[in-house]
Amino acid sequence: MTLFENFTVNNIALYVFLLAGSPVRLVNSDNRCSGRVEVYHDAQWGTVCDDGWDLMDADVVCRQLGCGAARSAVVSTAFGQGSGPIWLDHVSCSGNESSISDCRHPGFGVHNCQHGEDAGVICDCNFEGEVRLADGGNSSCSGRVEIFHSGQWGAVCDDHWDLMDAEVVCRQLGCGRVLSAPQVAHFGQGTGPIWLDDVFCRGSESKRLLWCFSKMSSSLQAGSPVRLVNSDNRCSGRVEVYHDAQWGTVCDDGWDLMDADVVCRQLGCGAARSALTNAAQGQGSGPIWLDDVSCSGNESSITDCRQPGFGVHNCQHAEDAGVICGLEGEVRLTDGGDSSCSGRVEIFHSGQWGAVCDDHWDLMDAEVVCRQLGCGRVLSAPQVGHFGQGTGPIWLDDVFCRGSESKLSDCVHIGFGTHDCHHGEDAGVVCEGKCF
Repeated sequence: MTLFENFTVNNIALYVFLLAGSPVRLVNSDNRCSGRVEVYHDAQWGTVCDDGWDLMDADVVCRQLGCGAARSAVVSTAFGQGSGPIWLDHVSCSGNESSISDCRHPGFGVHNCQHGEDAGVICDCNFEGEVRLADGGNSSCSGRVEIFHSGQWGAVCDDHWDLMDAEVVCRQLGCGRVLSAPQVAHFGQGTGPIWLDDVFCRGSESKRLLWCFSKMSSSLQAGSPVRLVNSDNRCSGRVEVYHDAQWGTVCDDGWDLMDADVVCRQLGCGAARSALTNAAQGQGSGPIWLDDVSCSGNESSITDCRQPGFGVHNCQHAEDAGVICGLEGEVRLTDGGDSSCSGRVEIFHSGQWGAVCDDHWDLMDAEVVCRQLGCGRVLSAPQVGHFGQGTGPIWLDDVFCRGSESKLSDCVHIGFGTHDCHHGEDAGVVCEGKCF
């Protein structure tokens, strides 16, 4: 089978999947999580009629957009009348569907409606276990810790609050490594409920403060927090481990890619690209906690690997170990000005950022990028190097997404590095932005 024939087969399969779950957006509102519901079908956006429209249907739309639970199912064009086709009518969802078009309905374009009956939704946009930092001044990465539970924001008590707990909050918010863990209402007193107390985190919980322990357990000893310092990004640097209320380094005796891989995975940074030795990321200070580390590669924490014990070493800080991790499949938007949610699309592969060619680039592809970055719904999918020409490899070409994939690399494409493009064809996206 030729590449073209194979691509045609994939293209047909793609069309079938498109029918199974179409992209959705909310329009005519001041935020991305409320508005008139529109569905993308047959290369065109269209509305949904409000016949039978209820909270169960609205809930599916809100979850599809990553906007939490539905607060209201809006009828009678509360968000204004749309134009163009009315794609869906008499929608009936059980609440478990992943896409509004997976719910029961008589078929695309089958309706007895006018645009005076266009349906809308208002989503909560807050998620169980989400955290935020309040009253931190101009910084979104410092402030009083609040957590969302049972439909309400509440505070976290500072009993036993320490750097390990704060480390998890920083990671959950994408705010890099922790600098301090202030107590006694340093950022002012909150109001409402106090949801958590006696929080005990290892520091290695991947993304949720709620995943930490609420009381001491033997599991706390299963893995110590780790961080990478003295670098310009959170996924490379000198390795430091938190033990006995203090950060310390790891000696490079026997340090290899298998050990580095465990550190990278523990931090959610993908696979290791390099295991650095001889204090390549600068010399640390304080204790040297680990030496002669030997990992099989399956451990969830660097301290789960074989090693002679905390503080047992024959090293100096000139032997501090480091790592460089690779975020395989991650995407970023560059040269988009002040917005982190618009720009030229770049994807990380084989240790290097590269561009995406705009052949067949459309709103469905851009929709996946916006979702992967947590940037809300897609507004446009610019082509022909709209955000400037990139440099380095062109990793993807002829991308075909259903619009429901969680990562761009999950979409159909002809293979990394296979293309017939130049950087004048670099693809871009413009997303609406973060929720609210």
